[in-house]
Amino acid sequence: MADFGRSFLIGAALVALSLPAFAQTNTAKKPGAPQPLTPQAAPAPVNPFAKLLGQPNARGTLDAKQRALIDKINAYLAATRMLSGNFVQVGPDGRKTQGQFYLSKPGKVRFEYDDPSPIDIVADGNSVVVRDRSLATQDVYPLSQTPLRFLLADQMDLLKDTNLVAVYADDVFITIVVEERNTIVGTSRLMIMFNAADMQLKQWTVTDPQGFDTTVAVYNLDAKSRPDPALFKVDYTRYRN
Repeated sequence: MADFGRSFLIGAALVALSLPAFAQTNTAKKPGAPQPLTPQAAPAPVNPFAKLLGQPNARGTLDAKQRALIDKINAYLAATRMLSGNFVQVGPDGRKTQGQFYLSKPGKVRFEYDDPSPIDIVADGNSVVVRDRSLATQDVYPLSQTPLRFLLADQMDLLKDTNLVAVYADDVFITIVVEERNTIVGTSRLMIMFNAADMQLKQWTVTDPQGFDTTVAVYNLDAKSRPDPALFKVDYTRYRN
Protein backbone atom coordinates (compact mmCIF):
# COMPACT_ATOMS: atom_id res chain seq x y z
CA MET A 1 0.00 0.00 0.00
CA ALA A 2 1.39 3.45 -0.90
CA ASP A 3 2.54 5.80 1.87
CA PHE A 4 -0.32 8.15 0.99
CA GLY A 5 -2.80 5.31 1.43
CA ARG A 6 -1.35 4.43 4.82
CA SER A 7 -1.51 7.97 6.20
CA PHE A 8 -4.95 8.44 4.70
CA LEU A 9 -6.16 5.30 6.45
CA ILE A 10 -4.82 6.38 9.84
CA GLY A 11 -6.44 9.78 9.54
CA ALA A 12 -9.80 8.18 8.79
CA ALA A 13 -9.49 5.16 11.02
CA LEU A 14 -12.72 5.68 12.90
CA VAL A 15 -14.51 4.27 9.90
CA ALA A 16 -11.55 2.46 8.40
CA LEU A 17 -12.96 3.50 5.06
CA SER A 18 -10.29 5.66 3.45
CA LEU A 19 -8.29 3.53 1.06
CA PRO A 20 -8.24 5.33 -2.29
CA ALA A 21 -5.77 2.90 -3.83
CA PHE A 22 -8.20 0.00 -3.46
CA ALA A 23 -11.68 1.05 -2.46
CA GLN A 24 -12.74 4.05 -4.48
CA THR A 25 -14.13 2.25 -7.50
CA ASN A 26 -17.55 3.27 -8.76
CA THR A 27 -20.22 0.69 -8.00
CA ALA A 28 -23.95 0.58 -8.57
CA LYS A 29 -25.98 2.18 -5.81
CA LYS A 30 -28.02 -0.26 -3.75
CA PRO A 31 -31.77 0.30 -3.56
CA GLY A 32 -32.56 2.51 -0.61
CA ALA A 33 -28.97 3.63 -0.08
CA PRO A 34 -28.75 7.24 1.10
CA GLN A 35 -26.62 9.78 -0.68
CA PRO A 36 -24.02 11.09 1.77
CA LEU A 37 -23.66 14.83 1.98
CA THR A 38 -20.79 16.16 -0.09
CA PRO A 39 -17.79 16.07 2.26
CA GLN A 40 -16.92 19.72 1.66
CA ALA A 41 -20.54 20.75 2.24
CA ALA A 42 -21.11 19.81 5.86
CA PRO A 43 -24.22 21.44 7.29
CA ALA A 44 -23.60 24.86 8.78
CA PRO A 45 -24.18 25.23 12.52
CA VAL A 46 -27.70 26.34 13.33
CA ASN A 47 -28.47 28.52 16.33
CA PRO A 48 -29.02 28.17 19.24
CA PHE A 49 -26.61 25.22 19.29
CA ALA A 50 -23.86 26.62 17.10
CA LYS A 51 -21.46 27.90 19.74
CA LEU A 52 -18.01 26.37 19.42
CA LEU A 53 -16.60 24.82 22.54
CA GLY A 54 -13.46 26.00 24.26
CA GLN A 55 -10.77 23.72 25.65
CA PRO A 56 -11.40 19.99 26.10
CA ASN A 57 -13.50 19.23 29.19
CA ALA A 58 -14.54 22.89 29.37
CA ARG A 59 -18.05 22.04 30.52
CA GLY A 60 -18.61 25.60 31.68
CA THR A 61 -18.57 26.84 28.08
CA LEU A 62 -21.64 24.75 27.21
CA ASP A 63 -25.18 25.96 27.54
CA ALA A 64 -27.92 23.71 28.89
CA LYS A 65 -29.14 22.67 25.42
CA GLN A 66 -25.66 21.65 24.34
CA ARG A 67 -25.12 19.65 27.51
CA ALA A 68 -28.44 17.91 26.88
CA LEU A 69 -27.35 17.02 23.33
CA ILE A 70 -24.05 15.58 24.54
CA ASP A 71 -25.82 13.58 27.25
CA LYS A 72 -28.16 12.12 24.62
CA ILE A 73 -25.26 11.14 22.37
CA ASN A 74 -23.35 9.60 25.29
CA ALA A 75 -26.44 7.59 26.21
CA TYR A 76 -26.93 6.39 22.61
CA LEU A 77 -23.30 5.29 22.31
CA ALA A 78 -23.43 3.49 25.67
CA ALA A 79 -26.64 1.67 24.76
CA THR A 80 -25.42 0.58 21.32
CA ARG A 81 -23.60 -2.65 22.05
CA MET A 82 -23.90 -4.17 18.57
CA LEU A 83 -24.74 -2.75 15.18
CA SER A 84 -24.74 -3.92 11.58
CA GLY A 85 -25.89 -2.50 8.29
CA ASN A 86 -24.82 -1.10 4.93
CA PHE A 87 -22.60 1.85 4.14
CA VAL A 88 -21.97 4.19 1.23
CA GLN A 89 -18.64 5.97 1.10
CA VAL A 90 -17.75 9.14 -0.78
CA GLY A 91 -14.01 9.69 -1.13
CA PRO A 92 -12.12 12.96 -1.62
CA ASP A 93 -12.38 12.60 -5.40
CA GLY A 94 -16.15 12.09 -5.28
CA ARG A 95 -16.09 8.41 -6.11
CA LYS A 96 -18.52 6.13 -4.29
CA THR A 97 -18.07 2.67 -2.82
CA GLN A 98 -20.32 0.58 -0.62
CA GLY A 99 -20.47 -2.50 1.51
CA GLN A 100 -21.52 -3.99 4.83
CA PHE A 101 -20.29 -3.42 8.36
CA TYR A 102 -20.61 -5.29 11.66
CA LEU A 103 -19.86 -3.88 15.12
CA SER A 104 -19.67 -5.54 18.52
CA LYS A 105 -18.49 -3.76 21.65
CA PRO A 106 -16.01 -3.61 23.10
CA GLY A 107 -13.38 -3.28 20.45
CA LYS A 108 -14.67 -5.22 17.45
CA VAL A 109 -15.77 -4.08 14.00
CA ARG A 110 -15.61 -5.36 10.42
CA PHE A 111 -16.03 -3.46 7.15
CA GLU A 112 -16.51 -5.46 3.95
CA TYR A 113 -16.38 -3.66 0.62
CA ASP A 114 -18.51 -4.96 -2.23
CA ASP A 115 -16.75 -6.26 -5.34
CA PRO A 116 -14.63 -5.31 -7.13
CA SER A 117 -12.80 -4.00 -4.04
CA PRO A 118 -10.69 -6.74 -2.38
CA ILE A 119 -10.56 -4.98 1.00
CA ASP A 120 -11.72 -6.21 4.41
CA ILE A 121 -11.01 -4.19 7.54
CA VAL A 122 -11.24 -5.88 10.93
CA ALA A 123 -10.72 -4.74 14.52
CA ASP A 124 -10.44 -7.67 16.92
CA GLY A 125 -10.25 -5.73 20.18
CA ASN A 126 -6.50 -5.13 20.01
CA SER A 127 -5.56 -4.31 16.43
CA VAL A 128 -7.05 -2.85 13.27
CA VAL A 129 -6.17 -4.98 10.25
CA VAL A 130 -6.52 -3.80 6.66
CA ARG A 131 -6.57 -6.90 4.48
CA ASP A 132 -6.22 -7.14 0.71
CA ARG A 133 -7.63 -10.49 -0.34
CA SER A 134 -6.31 -10.28 -3.89
CA LEU A 135 -2.70 -9.72 -2.78
CA ALA A 136 -2.92 -11.82 0.41
CA THR A 137 -1.46 -8.94 2.40
CA GLN A 138 -2.56 -7.06 5.49
CA ASP A 139 -1.48 -3.96 7.40
CA VAL A 140 -1.84 -3.95 11.19
CA TYR A 141 -2.39 -0.86 13.39
CA PRO A 142 -2.88 -0.69 17.18
CA LEU A 143 -6.55 -0.04 17.90
CA SER A 144 -5.57 2.27 20.77
CA GLN A 145 -3.83 4.61 18.34
CA THR A 146 -6.80 5.10 16.00
CA PRO A 147 -10.04 7.06 16.45
CA LEU A 148 -11.85 3.72 16.13
CA ARG A 149 -11.46 3.49 19.89
CA PHE A 150 -14.15 6.19 20.27
CA LEU A 151 -16.71 4.09 18.42
CA LEU A 152 -15.74 0.78 19.98
CA ALA A 153 -15.12 1.78 23.59
CA ASP A 154 -17.15 0.01 26.24
CA GLN A 155 -18.06 3.40 27.72
CA MET A 156 -17.48 6.85 26.22
CA ASP A 157 -17.91 10.35 27.64
CA LEU A 158 -17.47 12.87 24.87
CA LEU A 159 -16.42 15.62 27.24
CA LYS A 160 -13.90 13.57 29.20
CA ASP A 161 -12.57 11.19 26.59
CA THR A 162 -12.37 13.28 23.41
CA ASN A 163 -11.30 16.71 22.26
CA LEU A 164 -14.83 17.87 21.45
CA VAL A 165 -14.68 21.13 19.51
CA ALA A 166 -18.28 21.69 18.39
CA VAL A 167 -21.85 20.55 18.96
CA TYR A 168 -24.93 21.81 17.16
CA ALA A 169 -28.33 20.72 15.89
CA ASP A 170 -31.17 21.51 13.55
CA ASP A 171 -34.48 19.80 12.81
CA VAL A 172 -32.76 16.96 10.93
CA PHE A 173 -29.36 16.26 12.48
CA ILE A 174 -27.49 16.49 15.75
CA THR A 175 -23.82 16.99 14.92
CA ILE A 176 -20.61 16.79 16.92
CA VAL A 177 -17.05 17.54 15.82
CA VAL A 178 -14.09 15.85 17.50
CA GLU A 179 -10.47 16.78 16.88
CA GLU A 180 -7.70 14.20 17.04
CA ARG A 181 -4.13 15.47 17.43
CA ASN A 182 -1.18 13.24 16.63
CA THR A 183 2.40 14.45 16.83
CA ILE A 184 3.45 12.11 13.99
CA VAL A 185 0.69 12.33 11.37
CA GLY A 186 -0.89 15.67 12.35
CA THR A 187 -4.42 16.74 13.26
CA SER A 188 -7.56 15.12 11.91
CA ARG A 189 -11.23 15.93 12.51
CA LEU A 190 -14.23 13.71 12.84
CA MET A 191 -17.77 14.98 12.30
CA ILE A 192 -20.55 12.58 13.36
CA MET A 193 -24.20 13.17 12.54
CA PHE A 194 -27.18 11.60 14.29
CA ASN A 195 -30.86 11.67 13.40
CA ALA A 196 -32.44 14.41 15.52
CA ALA A 197 -35.70 12.45 15.84
CA ASP A 198 -34.40 9.15 17.23
CA MET A 199 -30.61 9.66 17.78
CA GLN A 200 -29.76 6.95 15.24
CA LEU A 201 -26.32 7.19 13.69
CA LYS A 202 -26.59 8.55 10.14
CA GLN A 203 -23.19 9.50 8.76
CA TRP A 204 -19.72 10.79 9.53
CA THR A 205 -16.96 12.73 7.79
CA VAL A 206 -13.26 12.33 8.53
CA THR A 207 -10.88 15.13 7.54
CA ASP A 208 -7.36 13.75 7.53
CA PRO A 209 -4.20 15.74 8.38
CA GLN A 210 -3.72 16.55 4.68
CA GLY A 211 -7.22 18.10 4.53
CA PHE A 212 -8.87 15.29 2.52
CA ASP A 213 -12.46 14.41 3.43
CA THR A 214 -14.11 10.99 3.40
CA THR A 215 -17.84 10.79 4.15
CA VAL A 216 -19.76 7.62 5.02
CA ALA A 217 -23.53 7.24 5.32
CA VAL A 218 -25.00 4.16 7.02
CA TYR A 219 -28.44 2.65 6.53
CA ASN A 220 -30.47 -0.53 7.08
CA LEU A 221 -29.16 -0.49 10.65
CA ASP A 222 -29.79 -3.46 12.92
CA ALA A 223 -28.97 -2.97 16.61
CA LYS A 224 -30.54 -6.22 17.83
CA SER A 225 -28.92 -9.05 15.90
CA ARG A 226 -25.63 -10.22 17.36
CA PRO A 227 -22.92 -10.50 14.67
CA ASP A 228 -21.11 -13.81 14.31
CA PRO A 229 -17.95 -13.61 16.52
CA ALA A 230 -15.98 -15.24 13.71
CA LEU A 231 -16.32 -12.01 11.70
CA PHE A 232 -13.87 -10.31 14.06
CA LYS A 233 -11.15 -12.96 14.13
CA VAL A 234 -7.80 -11.97 12.69
CA ASP A 235 -5.33 -14.49 11.29
CA TYR A 236 -1.92 -12.95 11.90
CA THR A 237 -0.09 -15.79 10.15
CA ARG A 238 -2.06 -16.41 6.95
CA TYR A 239 -1.42 -13.02 5.34
CA ARG A 240 1.84 -11.22 4.63
CA ASN A 241 2.37 -7.95 6.52
